[in-house]
Amino acid sequence: MMRAIAAIGWAGALALAGCGGGTTASNSPPAPCPRISILADGSDLTRFRPGAGQDLAAMTADARLIGFSARCDYTRRREGVAVTLSAVFDVERGPAATGAVADLPFFVAVTDAEDTQVIDRREFVARVTFSSNVNRQRVQSASVTLNFPAEERLVENHNVRLSFQLTPEELALNRRRGPR
Repeated sequence: MMRAIAAIGWAGALALAGCGGGTTASNSPPAPCPRISILADGSDLTRFRPGAGQDLAAMTADARLIGFSARCDYTRRREGVAVTLSAVFDVERGPAATGAVADLPFFVAVTDAEDTQVIDRREFVARVTFSSNVNRQRVQSASVTLNFPAEERLVENHNVRLSFQLTPEELALNRRRGPR
């Protein structure tokens, strides 16, 4: 539980630190940012060898979506706001892994302020390649850019949610074992 709270706090600090402004000095206010967070039920991905059940000996990969980096900048002539973010994962190769590569499917969704409507949803895959003597590593996905109209009210009244793309069985496992 403490790890989950620390990861959420770390992710929030990264989001706040990254939002608004770029590297150029200006007297204009920083660009607004939407609220960015990781979905709790989708923050873990444990994969098993097909048909082998959910036993540790059958695990091929265990990954956690532990944070993200984000930056919000006005686009040219302040016509819009570009939100650039990338996900950060801790990944462990399982005992049943047959190769040096693990693919981590994840998605980024934009919702309205109340989380009642999905406005945009994009799926991605972060590929992790393990060296022969490495079973754990931290990786960061390629950057994803979302564009919003420049009107501050519109940008700040959106949520951006990150999550692994899970099968129904993987989601059920996460809900059964709870946050890690």
